[in-house]
Amino acid sequence: MKIKSKKIYDVPRFKDIREVLNNSVKLYPNCTAFILKEKKKDEVTYKNITYTEFQKDVNCLGTALISLGLKGNRIAIISPNRYEWCVSYLAILNGTGIAVPLDKSLPEEEIIGSLERSKADAVIFDKKYVDTMKKLQKENHTIKQYICMDGDSKEFIAYSNLIQKGKQALEKGNKEFLNAEIDENAMSIILFTSGTTSSSKAVMLSHKNIAENIFGLNSIVKIYPTDVSLAFLPFHHTFGSTGFLFFASNGAATAFCDGIRYIPQNLKEYKVSIFVCVPLLLESMYKKINLEIAKQGKTKLVNMAKTFSNATLKLGIDIRKKVFKSIINQLGGYIRLAVSGAAAIDKNVVKGFNALGIRIIQGYGLTETSPVLVAENDRYTRLGSVGIPLVNVDVEIDNPNEKGIGELKAKGPNVMLGYYENEEATKEVLKDGWFYTGDLGYIDKDGFIFITGRKKNVIVLKNGKNIYPEEIEKKIDKLPYVAESMVFGYPKDDDLIVSAKIVYQKEYIEEKYPKLSKEELKDKIWKEIKEINQSMPNYKHIKKIVVTDEPMIKTTTQKIKRHEEMKKILEEENEN
Repeated sequence: MKIKSKKIYDVPRFKDIREVLNNSVKLYPNCTAFILKEKKKDEVTYKNITYTEFQKDVNCLGTALISLGLKGNRIAIISPNRYEWCVSYLAILNGTGIAVPLDKSLPEEEIIGSLERSKADAVIFDKKYVDTMKKLQKENHTIKQYICMDGDSKEFIAYSNLIQKGKQALEKGNKEFLNAEIDENAMSIILFTSGTTSSSKAVMLSHKNIAENIFGLNSIVKIYPTDVSLAFLPFHHTFGSTGFLFFASNGAATAFCDGIRYIPQNLKEYKVSIFVCVPLLLESMYKKINLEIAKQGKTKLVNMAKTFSNATLKLGIDIRKKVFKSIINQLGGYIRLAVSGAAAIDKNVVKGFNALGIRIIQGYGLTETSPVLVAENDRYTRLGSVGIPLVNVDVEIDNPNEKGIGELKAKGPNVMLGYYENEEATKEVLKDGWFYTGDLGYIDKDGFIFITGRKKNVIVLKNGKNIYPEEIEKKIDKLPYVAESMVFGYPKDDDLIVSAKIVYQKEYIEEKYPKLSKEELKDKIWKEIKEINQSMPNYKHIKKIVVTDEPMIKTTTQKIKRHEEMKKILEEENEN
C-alpha cells in the first residue's frame, strides 16, 4: 500500500518567523536556547542563553537597526556560526528588513561581488572580515552602515553598543521594531547558492517559505526541549539556518562547533543529542569507529553483540546503549539522532549506527525549497531512500525512463519566490507551479523516494548509455582506505571513458601498509577497482584512475565541486 504523507504530530502552523520565536518564548521561556563557550587565557567557561534572553537581544538589535535608518533595507551577515549571527538574522527578519546571509569562506572579491549583487545597504560581520570592510569604506561603497560583531574595532559600529542602544530605546517605549508589519509572502531573504559569485544564483525566500518548512518538519519528527543540537552546517545555507529555527521551535538548545577536527570533543562537552550533518562526515566517523574496533581486535566480538542486541530488540528489549556504551562514548555519549542531508548516505553506515542505538534520518532538499522537501520520519524509514515528501509538499517524477528514473519536481509553500534579478533562470526551474530540482530519482511502490544522481553529473557515452557517477562512488567509498571519490567522464577520442579520482586516507595506508610505494599503492587500488568493475555491466567499468591523498575542492556543505575538480585533473594531465 502506498504511503501518504500525513502529520504524525499535531503541531502549530506559523505564519512567519517572528511567530516561531514568540511561540518558543511562550512555551520554553527558561529553556536554554544557546550554549556559548567563553575562553579566557587557559580557562574555559560555558554560558547558557535562555529563549527569553535570546528574544530580548533580538528586540534590542532590531530596534537599534531601525534607529540607524535601516528599516526595509537589505542587511548582509557574514561570519562563522555564532550566537551573534542568530540574533542578527532574526533582528533583520522580524521587523527590520531583508537578510542577506553570505558564505563565510568566500574570497574577498566574491564577498564584495555578493554585496553588490544583492544591493546590500548594511553589513554585520565577524572581526576576521575587518580588512575587507575597511577596503569597502575607502572605496566609498554604497553600504551605509558597517556593524562589527566584535567590539575591538573603532572604525565600525560595535554590535554590543547597538544591543545597549536598543535596550535603552525599548525601555523608553520605542515599539517600532516590535510592531513592525511582516509580509510573510514578500522577499525577506536573499541566499546565494554554492558556486562563485558569477555563477551562483541568488535565491529569494519569504517568511512563509521558512515557517512552512518548520511546520512540515515538526509534523513528522519529535524534538524535545532537553535536546542539544551541534551547529556544524554553516548558517548561510538554509539547511543550517532553517535547522536552528526548527530546533528553536521545540525549545531545544544549539551549541556551536569549533571546527571539523573538534567534533568528537564538542559532542562530548555539550552533551549533544542531535547532530545534523552531511553523509561524508557520518561515513568518515563510522569508518574511524570500525578501524578503532579492528585495531583493538574486537570486530568479531562487536558483530556478535550486534546480532544479540538485534534479537533482544525484536522482543521489545533495547540493550544497545548499554552494550555499546564504550563506542557511543566516542561520539560524546548522548547522541540519539543524526540527520543526514545533501546527498545519499551508504546503507551500511545507516545500518551500523542503528545497530549501535543511534538513529539516522535521511532527508533531501535544496536552497530553493527552504530547504527540506523529503525526509524519513518517526514512522516511515527505508534503507537507501531519502524518505517521503513532507506533509505540505508534493513530489513527482518528470519524464521517467523505463526504470522509472526521471527528474524530481516539487510543489509546496516552501518553494522559493524565484532567483533575484534572473527571470530566465527562474523560468527554467519554475514551470506551472512546479519546481524542477535538477536531481534524478525514482519513487518505489510504497512512495519512498530514491535519489540516483544529479542531472548535470550524468555521464552520457557515445553509444547512448547513461552512467550515474554517484552509484559507482558508493561502491568505491566502501573501501576502508578511501576518504572520498569522484567518478567522471574523461574525454578521449570523441567519447568519454569512465574514470575515478580517489582520495586515500594517508594515516590508514601508512599504518596498514608502511612499506608500500606510490606505484604499488596505485596497483593495489587498481586491483580493487577491477573487482568493483566485475559487479557492474561493461559500459560502467572504470578505465582510468587518479590517486591522491589531497582532499578535493568542496563547498562549505562538503559537496565536491566537480567542475573545478575536472578542470584541475585536465590541467594536471596536460602538464604531465
